[in-house]
Amino acid sequence: MAKSGQGAAVKRVGNLWPRVASFTNLLEAALAAAAGKRRRPDVAGFMLDLEPELVRLRAELEDDSYRPGPYRSFHIQDPKPRLISAAAFRDRVVHHALTRVLEPVWERRFSECSFACRTGFGSHRALEVAKAGCREFSFALKCDVRKYFASIDHQVLKDLLRRAIKCGRTLTLADRIIDGSNPQEEAFAYFPGDDLFTPYERRRGLPLGNQTSQFFANVYLNGLDHFVKRELRPGSYVRYVDDFVLFGDDKRALGEMRRAVDDYLCALRLRLHSGKSRIYRTADGVTFLGWRLFPGRARLVRPNVVRFRRRLREMARGEAPWEEIRQRVLAWIAHAAHGDTWRLREQIFEQHSFAAGREVQPAHARPPIPLGAGPAQ
Repeated sequence: MAKSGQGAAVKRVGNLWPRVASFTNLLEAALAAAAGKRRRPDVAGFMLDLEPELVRLRAELEDDSYRPGPYRSFHIQDPKPRLISAAAFRDRVVHHALTRVLEPVWERRFSECSFACRTGFGSHRALEVAKAGCREFSFALKCDVRKYFASIDHQVLKDLLRRAIKCGRTLTLADRIIDGSNPQEEAFAYFPGDDLFTPYERRRGLPLGNQTSQFFANVYLNGLDHFVKRELRPGSYVRYVDDFVLFGDDKRALGEMRRAVDDYLCALRLRLHSGKSRIYRTADGVTFLGWRLFPGRARLVRPNVVRFRRRLREMARGEAPWEEIRQRVLAWIAHAAHGDTWRLREQIFEQHSFAAGREVQPAHARPPIPLGAGPAQ
């Protein structure tokens, strides 16, 4: 099957640098980067001296002396081990400043089937599309890209950015952020046309945790979205980062689509995860975004429930204020309410209570935490 590009032809956009490096953009970027993090020492220090810090940062951008600093890396278990890379706060300000200008340019190019890190989209809207696919179609081709962020090829990404952007200074800044990526999990692979040394010569991998990495990840697979919708034409299609599902009633046709998707990703120097990319009967359930979806119901996958129970126990033993605990619990309840979880929520909150003697309201005085909506119909 033919490879399709990034969708309908849209002219490349130039003259973006004045907006990227403007003081107003940097100020709004700093406020966005600091949201919810103002108590952290590096953030507090920058915000305390905000105007001089932004003036210095803008001067470095304008005289071309800005260079990204090193990352601070640490591992988390969520649920599998992941390497998280934290950039210096001033670099995070630059990341936000760049994406604030580039995102509107790419928004008109993005497919309506891509839901990650986009205003007005999000995981819950993606989940509703997938639930509708399970109700309407007999089969689902569930796909997952192997080591996606670690496999993103730097030169391929730069080329994709240049298909939409023609502002040299803006592209130079994007290149420096990409080139400044720290080493990620090894994702070694050969692709058609490679010689013995090609995988060693090409730089790859974007740091998890960057604002720019989330945006670049959407850019990287945007062409796939248009290819699937315009060339493969499944009954329904939904993608959230590197997790995507194609729905249909013809199992053989979905098998052909899998091979076509594999070929398309190969041109991006990506591979499907062989163990996680297969065709399922929707009646047997399809796992997507932490849910097990069936034609008439949705259940949280067990690891998600186990993690929340563990967090509840940690909060009960910790020193977090009651209002913070309440907000975290309500956020999980709002998420869980998107499926058939009423009995599960009742069971969890019957089994867990918070220890006495902490610096929070006493149990009899605490406002009740509602379980949310009743059973899904």
